[in-house]
Amino acid sequence: MSKKASMKNLDFNNIGGWPRRAQIVFCAVVGLVIVGLAWWLFVREKREELEGLERQETELRTTFETKQGRAANLEPLKQQLAQMEQQLQQMLRQLPSKTEMPDLIVDISQTALATGISNELFQPGAEVPKEFYAEKPIALRMVGTYHQFGAFVSGVASLPRVVIMTMHDISLKPKGNNNKDAAGGITPNSPLELAGTVKTYRYLDEEEMAAQNPPADGSAPAPAADGAAGGDSKKEGS
Repeated sequence: MSKKASMKNLDFNNIGGWPRRAQIVFCAVVGLVIVGLAWWLFVREKREELEGLERQETELRTTFETKQGRAANLEPLKQQLAQMEQQLQQMLRQLPSKTEMPDLIVDISQTALATGISNELFQPGAEVPKEFYAEKPIALRMVGTYHQFGAFVSGVASLPRVVIMTMHDISLKPKGNNNKDAAGGITPNSPLELAGTVKTYRYLDEEEMAAQNPPADGSAPAPAADGAAGGDSKKEGS
């Protein structure tokens, strides 16, 4: 009898009467089916969940290493920031103070006159406070030669306090029509007219800065400590 014929003769209602070999094969097949169903119903979803958790672990580890590196550099960055703030305060203290500003404007005007420049217009405008400094616009119209304007800039740079002047809407053009040489160029002694607005700057004292940045809770700012930095500093100009 062939093997195929033997399989057809097996009685599934009497498995215990099967040959020993057939029983072993049948148990193995049933075991594989059970294992396959168990994997499909339970293990497959858990495996996908495990893969997702492994990816999440990798992302969290990368994030942790990045933040750990930032935390390691945090203290040096804080120290660097404190040094930069201290340097900024020192530089601000080199600018004129509130009480020095009127005299400084007079000094700028007198410096122009001393170099031979004619001040046809020299009109300081209203002061504009910023976060930690204030700017003072000055509308002006000056007439002088090229060398006189150079001497004026040099004279402003020699003032006792650091003077920063920025130019806005400035025009520089020849004054009159009879100031050109035979070739049509402007001679060094030709009068020039400089017109527009310049801005100079001063630092805000502690009370003014407190007024610019009131406390969030609305309470009155603490009184400023006495003693403002003063004295001559390194001379600069622009």
